Amino acid sequence: MTHHRIPRHGRGALSVVLIAGVLLPTVSGASPALGTTRGVDCVSGKPGLADKLSKDILAALRGRESTTAVAVRDRTTDTVCSLRGSQKFDSASVVKVTVLSALLWDAQKTHRTLTKRENKLSTAMITESDNEATTTLWNQLGPTKIKGFLKAAGMTQTTPGEGGYWGLTQVTAHDEERLLALVTARNSVLSDTSRRYVLDRMGKVVPSQRWGVPAGAPASATVQLKNGWLERSDRGWRVHSIGAFTGKGHDYQIAVLTDDDKKMNDGVNTIQAVAKAVHKDLNPA
Repeated sequence: MTHHRIPRHGRGALSVVLIAGVLLPTVSGASPALGTTRGVDCVSGKPGLADKLSKDILAALRGRESTTAVAVRDRTTDTVCSLRGSQKFDSASVVKVTVLSALLWDAQKTHRTLTKRENKLSTAMITESDNEATTTLWNQLGPTKIKGFLKAAGMTQTTPGEGGYWGLTQVTAHDEERLLALVTARNSVLSDTSRRYVLDRMGKVVPSQRWGVPAGAPASATVQLKNGWLERSDRGWRVHSIGAFTGKGHDYQIAVLTDDDKKMNDGVNTIQAVAKAVHKDLNPA
């Protein structure tokens, strides 16, 4: 179990597992089908899919006490779903993908590759969820560069943690999906080389940490993921999981953020129930 600095008023265990967020896309062709079920809003270019996802995500959450935010994007079917997409959560270690992306974005500006030291720290931060490595890179970047990346990435709902407390960065499912969208498709913020680097690290997490949004994923999909969990004195556990699923016809992302979990496993179970519903609906075959 890993730990990082938490203010005295909210000190608790922070552990991170590497597992495996929404802007509404323009849907080409016919008018998009909409699905809304008690706050689960979906839009899709595939007939019937928006309504099915909306209902199935709600069913997966029925009876669960976690406060849950969900963001899903599937480019193949022009589908997006959102539940509490703009609600703020303590990031715990899902912020590490943002840290790595900011480091690469900053390096791009001077046309340099990462140093051996930066490569070692970045790999440990993502594949092993090393908190000391994260603190080193967070401090190296500083608030100006981190905020610069967030602005460039359009992650306007994300607020970096103050005083070195990167795990208390405020994130939303909307912005986490936005980040996943950036690392999985060509854009003007992250180069193709930078994107491949991020996905490669997210795809090489240690086996014991592969829980969360990969639950129910098709065996044919390549899974890239990052998780985080954090217990604080108010609202219990925060348990999050974000992931990208690519290859062999797959091109979608899932972000699930939770808090108000009495136990860590409550958050894990909530995330995995949602993920299983989404994977099943997006991969009916």
